[in-house]
Amino acid sequence: MTRTLTGPSAPPRRRRFDGLLPHRLLRWRRPVWWQEIAIVAFGYWLYTLGRNAIPQQATIALGHGRSIQQLQDRLHLGWELSFNHFVAGTEWLAQVMDYYYATLHFLVTLAVMIWLFARRPHVYRGARTALVATTLFGLLGFYLYPTAPPRMLPQYGYVDTVIKFHTWGSLADPGVAAHSNQFAAMPSLHIAWALWCGIAIHSCARRRWVRRLGVAYPLATLSVIIGTANHFLLDAVGGAFIVALGFAGQRLLSAHPAFVPPTDAPDFALADHELLPAAPLVTASESARTP
Repeated sequence: MTRTLTGPSAPPRRRRFDGLLPHRLLRWRRPVWWQEIAIVAFGYWLYTLGRNAIPQQATIALGHGRSIQQLQDRLHLGWELSFNHFVAGTEWLAQVMDYYYATLHFLVTLAVMIWLFARRPHVYRGARTALVATTLFGLLGFYLYPTAPPRMLPQYGYVDTVIKFHTWGSLADPGVAAHSNQFAAMPSLHIAWALWCGIAIHSCARRRWVRRLGVAYPLATLSVIIGTANHFLLDAVGGAFIVALGFAGQRLLSAHPAFVPPTDAPDFALADHELLPAAPLVTASESARTP
């Protein structure tokens, strides 16, 4: 006969971790557009503040760039230089990559955020929190480890495609560079944001070809940052690392993955334009009483 432990002799039940945020902030509520715009504006202000606070020490940043190059040489990653020369040898390809680097980084990320806000509101907050945390980790990396990009290390043979082909409006253009941090190569926020977009699209899109685009986007971004000599491959590894930290931070705050909705959120519907309310729970006794 099996004896069931009850009362004071029963072992205490382990309490489930519910996240660091207060419970009222973790309950489902539809995101409000003006609040999200305010969050984005505040985040951009923090980015600008952090960018201006980052010590513009060219000597240190160039030294860090050389250290990364030497490490990559030991890891036999010399194909980066060959790929940069291939891109620099084809003007139309270099121009396309330069404009990709300067524009899609912001446009695609903003488009994915708007799509999640409008069509996947039950996972939007978690996804946005992961992106914000990723960006903050990136800014911390820029401050602690200012790094010059390969295009600023001509002694290794890298070609700055913006300078060679006079690409107008690129982030590396001298007129634009004055308003951006030129020593923010490690970690690569281009890769970090592209990975976030890819994960969001692959996790939330229903059509297979759209999910494939989500996988292709960070891979295309990787080829662009290396082909234009704006980042080392190890910078991309750093970008992937802060994405992992960002999603881990989001889960620590909410106790659930970014793309898993809160338990009280509506369910996915069969159609993109509607959300069905969660089905009510019916106990066995209630079911038995139902005529």
